[in-house]
Amino acid sequence: MNWTIAGALAFWAGAWALNERLSRLEPRSPAAKRALGLLVPAIFGITLLVVWEGAVRGFDISPVLLPPPSAIWARLVSAVPILWADFQQTFLKAVLIGYAIGCGSGFLVAIAIDRSPFLQRGLLPLGNFVSALPIIGVAPIMVMWFGFDWPSKAAVVIIMTFFPMLVNTVQGLASSSAIDRDLMRTYAASYRQTLFKLRLPAAAPFIFNALKINSTLALIGAIVAEFFGTPITGMGFRISTEVGRMNLDMVWAEIAVAALAGSLFYGLVALTERAVTFWHPSIRGG
Repeated sequence: MNWTIAGALAFWAGAWALNERLSRLEPRSPAAKRALGLLVPAIFGITLLVVWEGAVRGFDISPVLLPPPSAIWARLVSAVPILWADFQQTFLKAVLIGYAIGCGSGFLVAIAIDRSPFLQRGLLPLGNFVSALPIIGVAPIMVMWFGFDWPSKAAVVIIMTFFPMLVNTVQGLASSSAIDRDLMRTYAASYRQTLFKLRLPAAAPFIFNALKINSTLALIGAIVAEFFGTPITGMGFRISTEVGRMNLDMVWAEIAVAALAGSLFYGLVALTERAVTFWHPSIRGG
């Protein structure tokens, strides 16, 4: 057997045994528990990279088909200015702006729907229909309407994030129990008081669930939208261009940056959820 493959398999076996042992530990201190929760997936991720590197080199796989992690890392280091410009164009402009507008407008429309049975019966079914529209059909239309720069990509993100927020918020506002609502009525609470003191806190887990879902949808939507017309910067533009040039290491470098940005974005939303909904049983139990 090739020594590169054998070494990768030996590393995998050792890391697997170590993770099995670490997973059985039950530390008492919260700090040690958090550290263990980070250590186990970190070891697993490093193991995947080592096995990937060993498999590519051991089986002599062409870098056009699958570059090794070392080549991807070298490209990441050497192409920092390009990757940073693409990150700014796609994430800092299209994703964040579209995410904020889409989630914010979905939340406000959900409040309006909660006050209007007509909107609830007429807009929600339409929302389910629009949310099922394929992004490859919507993106070219947005490019024609808003041009080739980031506003057209932000428009796609708005469409993708609006209805998950709308549906989850409406469902969350209806999740408070009838007993709690009756209690608020006995206190002669107004709609606004009931909304802010009872129904929005009860809907908070649903709202954050939509925010977490949209954090990944927004990045996917912006990258795919760039395939249909964009300036000479952007993650989607770079991926589509470098695939045509057979520069797969650059493609994987863009994928790595997108995956890291999406994971950090999701983690930030999850941490905010823990800080805001600390009272919820799902958070206290965690």
